[in-house]
Amino acid sequence: MTTSEDVVMEVSDENTQRFTVELEFVQCLANPEYLNYLAQHNYFKEEEFVNYLKYLLYWKDPKYARFIKYPQCLQLLELLQEPKFRNELINVPCTRFIQSQQIMHWSHHLRRRANLFNNSSATAKKETDAKPEVKEEPQT
Repeated sequence: MTTSEDVVMEVSDENTQRFTVELEFVQCLANPEYLNYLAQHNYFKEEEFVNYLKYLLYWKDPKYARFIKYPQCLQLLELLQEPKFRNELINVPCTRFIQSQQIMHWSHHLRRRANLFNNSSATAKKETDAKPEVKEEPQT
C-alpha cells in the first residue's frame, strides 16, 4: 500500500532529478563547442528545443542562479533566444570567437582577482604595522 509519504518522496526525487538535469544542461551551454554541435545537428531549428531554451530562462532568477558554477552560460542562454545568434553558431569561426572571448575574460578576471587579493593583503599588513604599541601604565 502506498502512503502519502511515499508519494511525496517520489515527487521530491523526481523534482531533484529534474533540477539536476536542467542545471547540468544549462551549464553545458557555456561550452561554445557544444553549441556548435547543437547547431550542426539542427537542434536550434526545432521549435520544441527553442521553446525549451525559453523555458530555461528561469535559471537567471537569483534563487536558481546561485547553483550555477559557470555563469557565462546564462549570458549564452540569453543570446540563444535570438535566431540570428543560433544560426551563426553553425560556423566554427563564431564558436572560436566566443571561446577566445571567454578565455580573455577568465584571464582578466583571475589577474584582477589576484591583484585585489594582493592589495588587500598589503593594506592589512600596513595597518597592522602602523598600529602603535599601547603600553600599559603600571597600576599603583
